[in-house]
Amino acid sequence: MNAEAVIALAEKGVFTTLIVAGPILLLALIVGLAVSIFQATTQIQEQTLAFIPKIVAVLVGIVFMGPWMLSRLLSYATEIFQNLTRFVG
Repeated sequence: MNAEAVIALAEKGVFTTLIVAGPILLLALIVGLAVSIFQATTQIQEQTLAFIPKIVAVLVGIVFMGPWMLSRLLSYATEIFQNLTRFVG
């Protein structure tokens, strides 16, 4: 296995990780920003107030995007296992 193949495999792994985790992280960012704006306008400075909406939003996002995320991860893992002899041998 040459260096180009290793780099391509690592690149595909990082890309898959970003594609799978990106929507959930973006959802948490948007909800956190909305809660921060709400706290700034109402002058409520409770530190724990920002965590509960983000946790709920991430859980709802996982429920709705979970099957898509799982299919992306399974397709990547299947590709790795199908080409395992090429990578090792």
